Amino acid sequence: MHLLFRFPAVTRRNYLVLRHYKTAKKPPFPTATPPKAPKKPQNFSFHGITWEDPYSWMSSLNDKVAMRHMDVYMEQEEKYTEAVMSDSERIVNKLHFEMASRVPFELSTPPLRWGPWLYYRRVEEGKPYPVLCRRLASLHDDFISHKYPPAGFDFTTGKTVEQKLVDYNQEAERFGGYAYEELSEVSPNHHFLAYTMYDKDNGYFKLSVRNLNSGSLCSKPQADRVSNLAWAKDGQALLYVVTDEKMRPYRIYYSLIGSTDDDVLLLEESDENVHISIRHTKDFKFVTVNTLSPTSSKLIHCGQSVDYHYLLSSPEDTHSNPRKWEEVIVDDPTLVIEDVDFSDKYLALIVRENQNFQLCSVRLPLPFGKGAVKLRKLDMQFLSLPKHVCQISPGPNYDFFSSVMRFIISSPVMPDAVVDYDLATCRWNIIQQQNMLHDRTRILYGTNSSSVTVEPSDARYSSPMHANLEDDHLWNDLSEFYACEQYVVPSFDGVLIPLTIVFARENKPKDEKPGILLGHGAYGELLDKRWRSEFKSLLDRGWVIAYADVR
Repeated sequence: MHLLFRFPAVTRRNYLVLRHYKTAKKPPFPTATPPKAPKKPQNFSFHGITWEDPYSWMSSLNDKVAMRHMDVYMEQEEKYTEAVMSDSERIVNKLHFEMASRVPFELSTPPLRWGPWLYYRRVEEGKPYPVLCRRLASLHDDFISHKYPPAGFDFTTGKTVEQKLVDYNQEAERFGGYAYEELSEVSPNHHFLAYTMYDKDNGYFKLSVRNLNSGSLCSKPQADRVSNLAWAKDGQALLYVVTDEKMRPYRIYYSLIGSTDDDVLLLEESDENVHISIRHTKDFKFVTVNTLSPTSSKLIHCGQSVDYHYLLSSPEDTHSNPRKWEEVIVDDPTLVIEDVDFSDKYLALIVRENQNFQLCSVRLPLPFGKGAVKLRKLDMQFLSLPKHVCQISPGPNYDFFSSVMRFIISSPVMPDAVVDYDLATCRWNIIQQQNMLHDRTRILYGTNSSSVTVEPSDARYSSPMHANLEDDHLWNDLSEFYACEQYVVPSFDGVLIPLTIVFARENKPKDEKPGILLGHGAYGELLDKRWRSEFKSLLDRGWVIAYADVR
C-alpha cells in the first residue's frame, strides 16, 4: 500500500491529510499464481480464550517433516515473487546499483584516544574482517588515516607507529571461518584485551584474554557462555558473567590474570526471572552489579526500582551498608534525560524536550548535600548542533580524565556525524562523516578546520536554540537539497500525532505524491529518523518519507 500526501496551496491548520494512493491497475500476470500454504488447524487456549491457528506448524523448527513442507512453500513464494517482479527487473537493478554505490567503505574507524594510545579498526585489502590496532599518539599526533604512514610505518622518523592487537581474520580461522565479536574491553593498564567471540558450533560466546605486549592468548580466563565483562584492580583482575542453559546471565566469576588458581564464583542468582549484568565505573574504582527482571531493575548496592531516568550520588568513603544514595536532579517530565556521560570535571547530558534534542555540559562537582536540584537550574552550557537533530548517541568515551567526549549526531537530512566535543571550551570537531553528495567519505582527523566556539552567554538554558548556530554547511548537511518539516496530525480518535516528513526540495509536494509512512509506538520512545542512504533514490524521484511518533 502506498500513501498519498496532499499539500493544500493555502492552509491555516498545521496538519497533513493522508489517504490511500491507488496505483493504476495492471492486467493479471498470466503465469503468476499465488502459492497457498498448507493449513494444519491447531487450537490454543490462553487466559480463558481459545483460538485456531492453521499455520502454527511453521514454527515447529524441530519437526523435520514440517520444515521440508516449509522449504517447498518458500521456494514457491520465491518463484511467484520473481514472476510478478519480472517486468521491474530494470528499475530494481538500477536501484540496487544506486544504493550500493552509496554504501560507505570505511577502511578505518575514527581513532579513539584513551590514555597514551589511539585505538582503531581497519580493513586490509582483500580480507573480509578488520584488524584492531593502536598507535602511540606521541609518535604520530597528526594521525590522518591508516594510509599515512603506509602499513603503520613512519618513513620520516623510521619508527613503526602501529601495533596490531587482534586480526579477526585469524579469529575466523579459530572459529570455523566465522568471526563475530560481541564484547571487547581493554584493561585500564593497556596490557590486556578481554573479548568474546561467537562459537557457532556451540551457539554461545567464548571469552578470551590476549596479552597486548606479546600478542599471545592468556591461558586463563577462558570461559563459555560469557555475557558481561568488567576489569578490576587496574587490569590485574577480570570479572565476567556467564549464562545458564537458557541463556540467562546468572553467575559472576572473578579471575586474577596470570594466576593458576581456579576462577572464583562471586555471586549466583537463583531466581529464574532475574538476570545479572556488571560494569566498571569509568575511573575503574568500582564495579556495579545490576539485577534485572521483566518488571523491575535495580543496582544491587542501591536497591531502588527504576521507573524513569534519574541521577544518584553517594559519598565515596561511606562505610554504611547498604550505601546511602540521594537524588541529584529532580525529575522533570517536560525535559527528559536521554543519556548521561561523565569525565572527572564535566557531566554531559543528552536531553529532549518534546522532539527537540540538545547536548549540554555541566561543570562538576554538582551541588551535593543541598538536596535534589531542578535540571533547569543547573549551569548548562548547550553545545552547537545542526538543525533537525533526531538522535544523539554517546561514543565509547573511555578516558575519564579527558574533557573531550565523542558523540554520534543524527538527522533525517544529514548522514551520521562522529563528533568530538571539548566540554571545557564548547568547541566541536567532526571526526568522520559520509558525504552523500559526492558518494564518497569525508574523514577528518586531528584538524580544527571545522571547529566552532559557542559563547557561554548564548548557550544558557533560557534559550537553548541559540546554541544552534548558522553553521550547518560545516556539518555536511543535506538540507539544501532535502527538506525536513514537522506537523501535527489528528488521529481517528482526535489524538494529535507528531509527524516528521522528508522530501526533495526540487520536488516539493504541492500535490499528491507517493510516500512511505513509518510508524511504531512503545514505551514513549521516538522513531529512529536517522538519514538512510537507500531513501535517497526515492526522495530524488519525488517520494515523501514520513515518520509518525504515535506514542
